[in-house]
Amino acid sequence: MAMLTDEMLLESYQMAKELQLDMEFIALLLAEIHKRNLDMNLAIVH
Repeated sequence: MAMLTDEMLLESYQMAKELQLDMEFIALLLAEIHKRNLDMNLAIVH
């Protein structure tokens, strides 16, 4: 996760939710987002 930029992390989270990927994977992404104190509203919606 450390290799992902904040923007890449937010985009990955958004895409994982859209594709309905495994909930454990989405939870890992979300935990990292919270760890970095990122604003979820900055997630880019395609």
